[in-house]
Amino acid sequence: MADVIPRHIGFIVDGNRRWAKRHGLPTYEGHLAGYNTVQEVVTATFEAGVKYITTYIFSTENWKRSEDEVGRLMGLFLRLLSSDLPIFEKNNIKLVVLGSREGVGENILKAIDNAEAVTANNTAGTLAICFNYGGQLEIVDAVKKIVAAKTPIDQITTDLIAENLYSPDVPPIDMVVRTSGERRLSNFMLWRIAYSEIMIIEKLWPDLTRDDVTEILEEYNRRSRRFGG
Repeated sequence: MADVIPRHIGFIVDGNRRWAKRHGLPTYEGHLAGYNTVQEVVTATFEAGVKYITTYIFSTENWKRSEDEVGRLMGLFLRLLSSDLPIFEKNNIKLVVLGSREGVGENILKAIDNAEAVTANNTAGTLAICFNYGGQLEIVDAVKKIVAAKTPIDQITTDLIAENLYSPDVPPIDMVVRTSGERRLSNFMLWRIAYSEIMIIEKLWPDLTRDDVTEILEEYNRRSRRFGG
């Protein structure tokens, strides 16, 4: 087991559609496999001692996908928020959803509010889900709140912006993990990753296992974090 456990790991979930294509399956089967991998990887990461996990599952740009694919993704998200709630309760995990509420169906918004309320007092760890999320939009929305509050210019600081992000209790990310070999951040948590370590994994997301979680933690321990120093 790794000596130093990161407080917060962020996963850019990537490769579900390529996994389906590689296996000769419909796109939805790739998303379903990715959904199951989220459960396994998140569980293993919490068991290793990480207190915050963020998964990037649906960006503001993902609405451009086909109506059928978006509809099926919404179904999986609703399943996570409703049918899977007992799993969060059993494991004492708090659930928060980061993202814009604009354009999101009322049924999903209600499910988000319910899941967050039901798990609000859980203390073993926090799973943050980036849904209808964009890192630049998050910062814009934070600035809008500050402007709406008529905050004097000389009182606007980095701390104040951080306090106005989505779910501001979610801390900066220590390690960003992206699957499928892609080497870009794709607008993920731009404020909170200012000093994050970045790890690229060649595997497609549905192929990740508990062993990969061990490797992620070992790799984190091999890094020397300087924070600009």
